[in-house]
Amino acid sequence: MAKKKATENTIEDKLNSLHNLQSIDSKIDKIRTIRGELPLEVQDLEDEILGLKTRLDKLNEEKDALDQLISDRKNMIKESKAAIKKYTEQQKNVRNNREFDSISKEIEFQELEMELSEKKINEAKANIEHKAEVLEAAKEKLDERQKDLDIKQKELQEISAETEKDEQKLIKESEKAKKSIEERLVVAYERLRNNSRNGLAVVSIERNSCGGCFNQIPPQRQIDIQARKKIIVCEHCGRILVEPPADAKKK
Repeated sequence: MAKKKATENTIEDKLNSLHNLQSIDSKIDKIRTIRGELPLEVQDLEDEILGLKTRLDKLNEEKDALDQLISDRKNMIKESKAAIKKYTEQQKNVRNNREFDSISKEIEFQELEMELSEKKINEAKANIEHKAEVLEAAKEKLDERQKDLDIKQKELQEISAETEKDEQKLIKESEKAKKSIEERLVVAYERLRNNSRNGLAVVSIERNSCGGCFNQIPPQRQIDIQARKKIIVCEHCGRILVEPPADAKKK
């Protein structure tokens, strides 16, 4: 009878140790979740800022290209004016109608070149005005995102400073708790944690259901779990089902 009692106590100790380990690891998970969302937000903002800076660089390059186009077209207009002046002087000294007509065509061509250049200049100026508006909007957005990033980075630094000490303390507690549990149970526990999205390997019964997958637990199964005489797993998700220790229920 004494041997049976010792076995029951040993199993109960194992269940208590597993429940305690899960409680510690869940606290670690909570800390990492709180901190884990901020780095993602910071990364998203950094990526967005990088994209905005790239866009601004491209817009400035396009604006510079338009400025260069305007400059080139203005030079072409000057060259056309100079050519027209030269051809006009030449017309005064022509010897026949054929030479006059040939020079007239050259003058007409230069006038068309001037008209085309004026058109290109006007189009470029309109494009520059539009790009200036886009640039201003992009700069404003960049300033806003940079302010958001500064705030998020500060929050992350503060939270990291606040939680790092607690996390390290809990990690040590977790390692200590694992040493009191036989290796095969620790291996099974860690495998369950790694395979579950919420990190729960040890759960209790909630509203007659598994606290992990929420499938119904048969009444007789619930009685066996509450008896705490053997290690029982959920038939649906494989999680270890534990009746929480009395002191844990009070919390």
